[in-house]
Amino acid sequence: MYNKADWRNNRTEKGFCMKEIRTEDAVGYILCHDITQIIKDEKKGVLFKKGHVVKEEDIPLLLSVGKEHLFVWEKKEGVLHENEAAKILYKICAGDSDKVHGTEIREGKIEVISKVDGVLKIRKKALVSVNSLGEMMIASRHGNFPVKKGDKLAGTRIIPLVIEKEKMDAAEKAAGEQPVFDILPYHQKKVGIVTTGSEIKKRLIKDTFTPVLREKLAEYPTEIIGQVMPGDDKEQITKEILSFAEAGADLIVCTGGMSVDPDDRTPLAIRNAADEVITYGAPVLPGAMFMLAYAGKVPIMGLPGCVMYAKRTIFDLILPRIAAGERLKAEDFTALGEGGLCLNCPVCTFPNCSFGK
Repeated sequence: MYNKADWRNNRTEKGFCMKEIRTEDAVGYILCHDITQIIKDEKKGVLFKKGHVVKEEDIPLLLSVGKEHLFVWEKKEGVLHENEAAKILYKICAGDSDKVHGTEIREGKIEVISKVDGVLKIRKKALVSVNSLGEMMIASRHGNFPVKKGDKLAGTRIIPLVIEKEKMDAAEKAAGEQPVFDILPYHQKKVGIVTTGSEIKKRLIKDTFTPVLREKLAEYPTEIIGQVMPGDDKEQITKEILSFAEAGADLIVCTGGMSVDPDDRTPLAIRNAADEVITYGAPVLPGAMFMLAYAGKVPIMGLPGCVMYAKRTIFDLILPRIAAGERLKAEDFTALGEGGLCLNCPVCTFPNCSFGK
């Protein structure tokens, strides 16, 4: 581990060095250490932090605390201050996106903040590539989860006070042309609900599934355009699904009858209505018997019974992405295995937990 002298010498070898300079001549230079201000009975603290770029208006304050000379970094060609590097890291994260904004630079750090509600998407390979270069970092929340306007998405900074420009050029190259982060905003969705089960159709039991479904759909910009109860007849279930698609539904949700029991007909009915089946089954608990298919561009979900009684299930992981207009693929589901086990905590803190991550 370096001591201070070793660290300074290492920096010198890379083309920049520390030197002592008259305070009046320090405008534009970078402080090598904190400057402390003490005012009796009022204040004792940092006046300027290490890394601060000295401005003309700082000179009287520096002189007032007895600093007639300063130790500063002498800037060399091809070397960037941490604040300059922070701007490059922000550009890598956000590009020219109007969906996010950066905070004011503080000590070489910029945070990326969402300007819209939506689902956070992360180019994971690009993120790893940049972080693998060393001397810089981008730390983010998990992707494929909902974010709201004002949420912090990521924080960035370089590790040393200064860094070679060629290293930041390498970071831009490693990240590629597209920004690392994007937000898919939600779209208004018209939803048709197909409630299966002869016991529901005949009013033998109360439908306790639909109220849960309506509550979860209400978290996103959705409009329920109808609900039907075709019983367990697979031809009738298929007919109702297709009827909703023809009526302009943007999402069709089928509840009940999703197990492998012989008298559970919903999966076959969905297959018969769909042009493409993405998955029947997922490595998620609760939610292993979930089904997703598409009739043209319209997603059809088959929800297992756990959605009705479990606090959080696969439905909570998939619904936001569907609400944001993302067309999911089979690999999106296989990737859910790690983190796909809900621990049923006594106090649910989802999404601030491991579920789905």
